[in-house]
Amino acid sequence: MMSQFQEVLKQSGLHPKPAGLVLQYGTAGFRTNAKKLDHIMFRMGLLATLRSRKTKATIGVMVTASHNPEEDNGVKLIDPMGEMVTPTWEGYATQLANAEQEDLLTALKDVIEKEAIDMSQEADVFVGKDTRSSSASLSQAVMDGVSALGGHSKDYGLVTTPQLHYMVCCQNTKGKYGDATVEGYYSKLYQAFIQLTKSVLNRTDDQKHLSVDGANGIGALKVREMEAHLKKELQISLFNDGSKGKLNHQCGADFVKVQQKPPTGVEMNPGERCCSFDGDADRIVYYFIDSEGQFHLLDGDKIATLISTFLKELLTQAGVDLKMGAVQTAYANGSSTRYLEDTMQVIVRCTKTGVKHLHHAAQEFDIGVYFEANGHGTVLFSKAAEEIIQHLAEDANINDERKRAARMLQNTINVINQTVGDAIADMLLIEAILAIKGMTIQQWDSIYSDLPNRQLKVKVADRRVIDTADAERRAVSPAGLQDAIDSLVKKYRKARSFVRPSGTEDVVRVYAEAETQESADDLAHKVSLAVYRLAGGVGGEPKQLL
Repeated sequence: MMSQFQEVLKQSGLHPKPAGLVLQYGTAGFRTNAKKLDHIMFRMGLLATLRSRKTKATIGVMVTASHNPEEDNGVKLIDPMGEMVTPTWEGYATQLANAEQEDLLTALKDVIEKEAIDMSQEADVFVGKDTRSSSASLSQAVMDGVSALGGHSKDYGLVTTPQLHYMVCCQNTKGKYGDATVEGYYSKLYQAFIQLTKSVLNRTDDQKHLSVDGANGIGALKVREMEAHLKKELQISLFNDGSKGKLNHQCGADFVKVQQKPPTGVEMNPGERCCSFDGDADRIVYYFIDSEGQFHLLDGDKIATLISTFLKELLTQAGVDLKMGAVQTAYANGSSTRYLEDTMQVIVRCTKTGVKHLHHAAQEFDIGVYFEANGHGTVLFSKAAEEIIQHLAEDANINDERKRAARMLQNTINVINQTVGDAIADMLLIEAILAIKGMTIQQWDSIYSDLPNRQLKVKVADRRVIDTADAERRAVSPAGLQDAIDSLVKKYRKARSFVRPSGTEDVVRVYAEAETQESADDLAHKVSLAVYRLAGGVGGEPKQLL
């Protein structure tokens, strides 16, 4: 034990912490300029080793900054079932990251003591990285941390974030979820996709064609690898493949969603299906331009609606009574919520922003579909639901229609990455659904019309003055703010607005939607003024929208 700590001390000197630097483990781990991360990576290697000993399972460490600019990097820890690390350990991560060099061993021993960790236990850590130039040395720093505490690391090299989540889950379920190799990941997904679409006949090449914006990141490399398996079932034109553009620069899911316009570097013809991944391929959004050149975005809400509708229909055809729910955040467009509840009769649950909250809520259903509006989402099936579906698919005494629906549900389970939102898996599921239903992207888009909306942010001296309740839909403090919002909302048709403090900076985020864009803009601006007035705005009043 003593020699392990001496090794940590010696090694940590090679990954020194800049004095006074403080970073927080947020929703997506640590994320900042890559130059500030070497010590963090080493320490997350230490923490992952402890977590592995505590859980007696393999833990994952993914080096990526997702949709951030190329000069940034970051790190996410992955728990045994491929889920995000538990909140208590997020706290340990922050503690360990911010301990000054001379206090590192004390901080480390504190975790070991609190969690009663047996340091003689084997430890295994899977490490993956994205295509950023800083990722190679930073993932090496993680592995240095693992070996300093006597753990074993396996370097998966360049993988998407969802692929590493998948590997960890496969490893810890002894292959029940799949084979813990990149090849195993592809074969599970594409075989399920081929099975799902095999009954669809006479599709033209145009109908099979999809343009993919790889955000000049890891997703582009992995789509290339996977393409070979898809044969003729899906014909992909890959843009922003990393050969010349900068990662996430004017491209990728986040850019398309926020800017509400197509990415640079994608050739689009009217009516053609296009989709964009983000930098680490755990988000996806679809879009097209119509014959008038008008841009149409199909974001996480539209994706959730398409998938929920498909699953609901299959459950009905299979004659199986499973509790299905869709999980959204306050940012979900009101039209999508109304369509799911009123037309599709699907239960909708609203949670706080942040994938881990949605994932948790989705686990309460037999089948839980969750998507954030930004395009991060997946579907979770309970073990009981999977068993019922499997039993039906193998039942010789049921009619063909029920059996066919049960088999389609089985293949749907296999094409989905249940550990986390996965752009590649979600893309295959969406493509399969559109093929099965014989739907064009325009028909999908017209299932319901989004209510016009606007997002703004207001600079405040301290974002903690804003406190919210009801899944962030109501402001509890400062006094008078929610009353002000309520009275403003009443002045517009089909209106809704909420405010929430940012998780990372001293700003308050404002969301408003209404029947017309003009009303949504006006409401957002007036709510921003109320926030500025009542929550200690700084830097001059928010300007009227340009």
